[in-house]
Amino acid sequence: MFRDVLSQVPRARGLEETVVVTGDDKVAAIAGSLGARVILENAETGETAAVDFARTSLKDAGGEAVMIIPGDLPLVRSGDIESVLAQVPDGQIAPFALLVPSHDRLGTNALLLAPPDIIKLRFGYDSFRYHISQVSAQGLPVRCFENERIALDIDEPKDLEKYLAISRDGSATLKTLRRFAADQRSQPSRRVGEA
Repeated sequence: MFRDVLSQVPRARGLEETVVVTGDDKVAAIAGSLGARVILENAETGETAAVDFARTSLKDAGGEAVMIIPGDLPLVRSGDIESVLAQVPDGQIAPFALLVPSHDRLGTNALLLAPPDIIKLRFGYDSFRYHISQVSAQGLPVRCFENERIALDIDEPKDLEKYLAISRDGSATLKTLRRFAADQRSQPSRRVGEA
């Protein structure tokens, strides 16, 4: 799924570069092989800490804005990213905050922030409401943008079921899930209590 997401991001017009923050060498190698710049964390301490580390690094390097998207959005396409970027009012650079909610409106699946540290972030349960409160606390207008493909993130089995029901692409994610399902079906069924 990470490879699928990362294959789409650099194709989006309007982004200066694609950056992946990780403390994992394997993830860093995949990101580098797909053309992303890697920001290495000393230790992985969660999504919020990773994004904050990247935002600080990018701002310190002169970055004026960031778009944050997680690696578990199997339907995202470059056009979706361009649609988010298109929501910036003409001529406005900063301050600006745009939120893209998850399908259940409990999570935040993309953020467009200028400057990168305009609001405090907290990912996890009910992050969307938290981020709205942070935007309001900064005196900024609350700007949200709905996008079906960005809205579907994979947090639990029902999200995978939804993805499988609607996906028709030839992505690596879909191929892997179909292969996994076929492997599961080919395993002899076990009765409860058997090991």
